[in-house]
Amino acid sequence: MAERVSRKRLILEYRERQHLESAGFREVRGIQNALHEQLAPAKAPSLSYIAAVLREAGTRVDYEDRYADPVIPERYRDRLEGVLHFHDFAAAEISIRVLDAAWRDYRATADREGAELAHKLALRGRQRAESLAANPRVDRGKREEKQEIAQWFAVWLKNPDLFFDWLDLRKRTDDFRERFAPSTAEVPNSAVDNSAEDAEP
Repeated sequence: MAERVSRKRLILEYRERQHLESAGFREVRGIQNALHEQLAPAKAPSLSYIAAVLREAGTRVDYEDRYADPVIPERYRDRLEGVLHFHDFAAAEISIRVLDAAWRDYRATADREGAELAHKLALRGRQRAESLAANPRVDRGKREEKQEIAQWFAVWLKNPDLFFDWLDLRKRTDDFRERFAPSTAEVPNSAVDNSAEDAEP
């Protein structure tokens, strides 16, 4: 705990010295490099940790870790926090349906920030699924499943208006039925129930 507090203190001291009111990738990386010189490389904080400390201190940070969820402002948390679940096809479809509904509602009310946040979460879902699909430590069957789910997110991101028609057709194809047991792709009646059990790491 003392080490973590010390790293936080060093980040805040750097922020004060540089008068950082805003920070992008270059500034966050600069802090990390400075801390590499003060700490053992293995103890230097991650970029995402530095960004989180800066945000907490009131700095506007334009940096997001590829594998971390976007920071969700309080007014969107009830609807969007913890929405990404894809331990199986049904959970993935529910997540996309929740994001799609939120994205449409935010667009309808000209809430650009909310619409962009829903889009970012879908992008993060695709990236995480792709990462798991490429991980040789993951079971081959699961890797194929995650690659399929990554494709779902990719299609939604490209054309949300056609996505659900496409998904219905996709699940009916011989290719899908031969590769994946149909029962694993069925969405329960409570299709937009946000309580899927396991979020992917």
